[in-house]
Amino acid sequence: MTAIKHALQRDIFTPNDERLLSIVNVCKAGKKKKNCFLCATVTTERPVQVRVVKVKKSDKGDFYKRQMAWELRDLAEVDAKDASKENPEFDLHFEKVYRWVASSTAEKNSFISCIWKLNQRYLRKKVEFVNVSSQLLEESAPSGESQSVAGGDEDALDDYQELNAREEQDIEGMMEVCEYAISNAEAFAEKLSKELQVLDGANIHSIMASEKQVNILMQLLDEALSEVDTIEGKMSSYEEMLQSVKEQMDQISQSNRLIQISNTNNVKLLDEIQFLVNYMDLSKGHIRALQEGDLSSSKGIEACINASEALLQCMNVALRPGHEKVMAVKQQQHLFTELRDTFARRLTNHLNNVFVHQGHDQSSMLSQHMAELTLPKHSPLHRDLLRYAKLMEWLKNTQREKYEGLSRTYVDYMTRLYEREIKDFFEVAKIKMAGTAKEGKGNKFATLPRKESALKQETESLHGSSGKLTGSTSSLNKLAVQGSSSRRSQSSSLLDMGNMSASDLDVADRTKFDKIFEQVLSELEPLCLAEQDFISKFFKLQQHPTLVEVEESDGVVPSRQKDMVRLMMNKVFQSIETELNSLIALGDKIDSFHSLYMLVKMSHHVWTAENVDPASYLSTTLGNVLVTVKRNFDKCISGQIRQMEEVKISKKSKVGVLPFVAGFEEFAELAETIFRNAERRGDLDKAYVKLIRAVFMNVMPLYALQHFFEGVEARVAQGVREDEVSYQLAFNKQELRKVIKEYPGKEVKKGLDNLYKKVDKHLCEEESLLQVVWHSMQDEFIRQYKHFEGLIGRCYPGSGITMEFTIGDMLEYFSSIAQSH
Repeated sequence: MTAIKHALQRDIFTPNDERLLSIVNVCKAGKKKKNCFLCATVTTERPVQVRVVKVKKSDKGDFYKRQMAWELRDLAEVDAKDASKENPEFDLHFEKVYRWVASSTAEKNSFISCIWKLNQRYLRKKVEFVNVSSQLLEESAPSGESQSVAGGDEDALDDYQELNAREEQDIEGMMEVCEYAISNAEAFAEKLSKELQVLDGANIHSIMASEKQVNILMQLLDEALSEVDTIEGKMSSYEEMLQSVKEQMDQISQSNRLIQISNTNNVKLLDEIQFLVNYMDLSKGHIRALQEGDLSSSKGIEACINASEALLQCMNVALRPGHEKVMAVKQQQHLFTELRDTFARRLTNHLNNVFVHQGHDQSSMLSQHMAELTLPKHSPLHRDLLRYAKLMEWLKNTQREKYEGLSRTYVDYMTRLYEREIKDFFEVAKIKMAGTAKEGKGNKFATLPRKESALKQETESLHGSSGKLTGSTSSLNKLAVQGSSSRRSQSSSLLDMGNMSASDLDVADRTKFDKIFEQVLSELEPLCLAEQDFISKFFKLQQHPTLVEVEESDGVVPSRQKDMVRLMMNKVFQSIETELNSLIALGDKIDSFHSLYMLVKMSHHVWTAENVDPASYLSTTLGNVLVTVKRNFDKCISGQIRQMEEVKISKKSKVGVLPFVAGFEEFAELAETIFRNAERRGDLDKAYVKLIRAVFMNVMPLYALQHFFEGVEARVAQGVREDEVSYQLAFNKQELRKVIKEYPGKEVKKGLDNLYKKVDKHLCEEESLLQVVWHSMQDEFIRQYKHFEGLIGRCYPGSGITMEFTIGDMLEYFSSIAQSH
């Protein structure tokens, strides 16, 4: 506790001119134990102020802080709780009652005792002490202290001095000489008074006897005063001298201040000059590179890049206030503007020349690709132009108009170049594709021959307005002559396939077509991706901006860059989609089953392009063309279904299986070969559903009823109760009535009659075989009818729904049909 008391005195009370007299460690009664210290203090200055101060440790616990203080004169009562027993609790009654619990009873008693003493000495209004032991309270104060408290004569108390040892010995000696000093104080005092008078007289006599010495002393004092006057005179002169020195020092100080201001201004001026020199000075080498640097060599291009970047930094430097008024700065800015404009013109003219020069070189290579189904590679042009990518970025940041003009020039030039290359490329592809429809011996797909001129006219019409290769007409005529005797049917069908076995199929043409179509897509894909990558890099239109670019631009600039890339690619390759659609139309016209190959190939390339970049021009274009291919595929399937519905069987063809059923089997084998592991397998499965339904629709009457009840049985198999099937939306009572309404007795009889005719056409002429088959079909229809009635009774109980014909009607239909034939 002593160490704490010392620390509190040093850190808290000494800085406030207070003395710490007593301390007690307490916490509030009835609450969580948060310890603090109550301190009794007095000020060191008069009038003395007595306080009770609450001190608490800081939250970090590394120092103490003063939290609250009360004046002792505001204390009304001290309650010690119990005077006879040790109890650490006590209350202090100020403006409100503060209840405390001391860490020990001894600290509490010591603190209360100190409060009592301070109250007795310094306060007129006495504090009431309740439940305090009398031993702690002093019953009376010393006389001097009492007088001090009563009369307030604190100065007299403070001036009192104790006797020293010699004075005590003298008084004791006098008291020993006078034996009555203690018994008769008055006589002793009178004796001392007489002796004091004798001593005073002797002192006066001694003083008068020393008059001569006094005169000498006075003379010395006069001399001293004279010397003082002399010294004062010298001091005055010294003061005058110092005054002049002060004035000179003031002048020197003023001069030093002006010198310091001048030095400060010089430093600031030097800093400004250094700033302008560092950030607005362009080296002679950079100026020479901008004015006459070689833009055709790698070394010259690098020098121009460094010079242009340095120029841009000088032009974009953030000038300080007032710099724009400096003439040298204006001149330098004018120089920078001239250099920028001069270099921008040189760069634009040079790049325009590069476009033209490279274009001539590229055009001279076209003849090498005429005989092959390949597209010219532009990587040399891209590689040469990419050396200027940083200069294009500089042009974009400094001369936006020239940058955009150069972009338009490049797009216009490349559009013409690519249009010529792509049309020539597709011309070769169409010639090779048309050559797949060659004459084949025993080819069951071959139909009526077409004239050479008709094939030529058809092929040229599919080419559109594209330019022709040199010699393409003669090549096309030669192919037309080769295929003039026999050409493939315009639309292969399941009926054709049903007339042959799988071994009779001539798949060579389709395989060749598949390779040609794959070659076309394989050539277009790297061409488009390479050009888009070049445009993005060369014109600084990155498809995937960095996170910093997105945050700085809030997403607006990256979106605009993507739009610019898309617009440039659409312009450069504006003929690709048209040529692809024309090629697809030609392939579909040669053989409608080519749409199966094209759907698989095109889907695969779309999927590949989307994995590389979903927003690329290639992905978008192939996706658009894929819609056309899918439409042709759907048209092919619809055509097969239509041919099934319109089939006419010759009476001479007496076979046991309908031709389109066998044809569907052949179609499935071909389709499975094409769609094996393909992404568009789902399209084939949907086509299967349509074709199979068409097969069944053209083989068996009551197909819709059968399909409906197959759905009902499927729901029951999935766990739906039979009496709850009617609550299914697709199988409610209304839907059942619609299906039953489609099969009135008249329509059923008509369907059975058509079925009898088909059976009669495809069976041998033995009458007994026809009767056996017809009777078996009758039994099957009756069994099916009963099955339907049972499902209606179980799944639609109480609905009153029945078929529009009965078993008796069905027997009558079968009998009358057999008799009529």
